[in-house]
Amino acid sequence: MAKSQRNRSKRSAAPEEARGFDFGSYLRNETVGGMLMLAATVVALIAANSPASGFYEAVREFTVGPHALHLDLTVGEWAKDGLLAIFFFVAGLELKRELILGDLSDRKTATLPVLAALGGMIVPAVVAAAIGFGAPGAAQAWAIPVATDIAFALGVLSLTSSAMPTTARVFLLSLAVVDDLGAIVVIAVLFTSGLNLLALLIAVVLCVGYWYAQRKRIRTSWLYVPLAVATWVAVHSSGVHATIAGVALGLLTRVRTDPYERASPSMRLEHRLQPWSAALVVPIFALFAAGVPVGADALGAVFHDRIAIAVMVGLVFGKMLGIFGTSFVAVKLGFGTPPKGVAWRDLFALAMLGGVGFTVSLLIADLSLSGAAADRAKAAVLIASAVASLVATVMLILRRKHDGAQAQVRTQGGQV
Repeated sequence: MAKSQRNRSKRSAAPEEARGFDFGSYLRNETVGGMLMLAATVVALIAANSPASGFYEAVREFTVGPHALHLDLTVGEWAKDGLLAIFFFVAGLELKRELILGDLSDRKTATLPVLAALGGMIVPAVVAAAIGFGAPGAAQAWAIPVATDIAFALGVLSLTSSAMPTTARVFLLSLAVVDDLGAIVVIAVLFTSGLNLLALLIAVVLCVGYWYAQRKRIRTSWLYVPLAVATWVAVHSSGVHATIAGVALGLLTRVRTDPYERASPSMRLEHRLQPWSAALVVPIFALFAAGVPVGADALGAVFHDRIAIAVMVGLVFGKMLGIFGTSFVAVKLGFGTPPKGVAWRDLFALAMLGGVGFTVSLLIADLSLSGAAADRAKAAVLIASAVASLVATVMLILRRKHDGAQAQVRTQGGQV
């Protein structure tokens, strides 16, 4: 998820407890998070397409939890609704900090990535809706290509573009913050059904209690952990998707540091939870969400399914057109300035990385469709993400070689 360079500099002042965990720092690296998520995806695909598929399905569909609280969920649902709430809590922490203290707090810096993100959500949604119009499930499935998986995208960027200026990373991170916010709104609005007003009211009261405790500078986890769990249960019971509880609490967490503090609650929580999110939460979600059939017949069905085609076209072409096209128009009309040192070809590669939709796209596919249709849509997300990341990788590698060749020519010219 999104972290600005300004936030990075702030991390150097993080509390000793946060800086002391070297393994945690290792897991905070976006490349590592992307690799763990990719490894879990590979394991899921192998398990779902091997003789172990029966065991894999049995584990995923195994029900556990108290029936009295309507929490008798399958293991797959616990990963989607429960564990992923931690991922969204971290996203909420990062989102608020970016808006209050990060790059998005500065209007000039934020204008272009905000506009690019909006284009990167609207265009793929329109493309997917147009292609899938009239197909079963299209009324909600148009939202699948709206999201960008920032961990995966940043992993590709980190691995292939060591020569890329840091402003490119800041642009992608800022864009991802707005993208995350858009995905959160889509999930909250589109996938709320059978609203339980009493449960929703309880959730609101609990959120107010969390905010008040933050305002009073209460720090004990003995209060916050039960409060967070109760909020999640209330949101889950209300009919709103349970992950929204994580976002709400993240946005209510204090981000400014008091004079007597080494770090704000937001920073302390992120340092503690982000490694768990990267190393456990997202990989487990991928393990149970990405296990779809990928045999010849299954892949053939993907390319004959209008919803799946809409998802692939929306992610690969819609995202690229939306991000790059909106950026180009905004710059030409004077609404924004491109990141310093980033050429149009670099911006095009970053726009392609926007087509890497993974965690949230898989989640929306699960929420909007069911059965074989959901499997085809998730396979489409995997295919589109692979295509977008490969195209972006080639472009970034060619850029690096081109810059290397130019540097060599300049060096030789200087020697002459």
